Amino acid sequence: MGKKKQTADQNKSLIAQNRKARHDYEILSTYEGGLVLTGSEVKSLRAGNGNISECYAQFNKDNELFLINSFIAPYSHGGYANHEDRRSRKVLMHRRELNKIALEKDQQGLTLVPLKLYWKKGVVKVELALARGKKTHDKRETSKKRDWQRQKQRLLKV
Repeated sequence: MGKKKQTADQNKSLIAQNRKARHDYEILSTYEGGLVLTGSEVKSLRAGNGNISECYAQFNKDNELFLINSFIAPYSHGGYANHEDRRSRKVLMHRRELNKIALEKDQQGLTLVPLKLYWKKGVVKVELALARGKKTHDKRETSKKRDWQRQKQRLLKV
């Protein structure tokens, strides 16, 4: 018998998600990149100990992209070779994509925010978004629209 083909949803499993980002930012475009991790970080992520709610992505002077302030808890069975929990981690992407992101980010004054951290074919991937910060009145307007859509669905159901 042959192997069953896996769909995209079966192939990915979520490690961490930044739900607050969709509330605080207007998402313009998303990109996928890999992360450079140590062995103890990978083991800790397999145990589900990762958080990206307070982190952001930034270019360094060599035009390389880094994930700053992401939290991966130290591995519980790790000894002397354990990692720092909030170190900067390099994001791996094609040079074309990095140049495009850097150009858009600088020209339009946008922010790079991580949305998801997930497994894809046994490799840790991060979904980054080019985003523009929302003002308070924009957040209120978004919630009003969401409430109206919910009410409309209820009325149409009855």
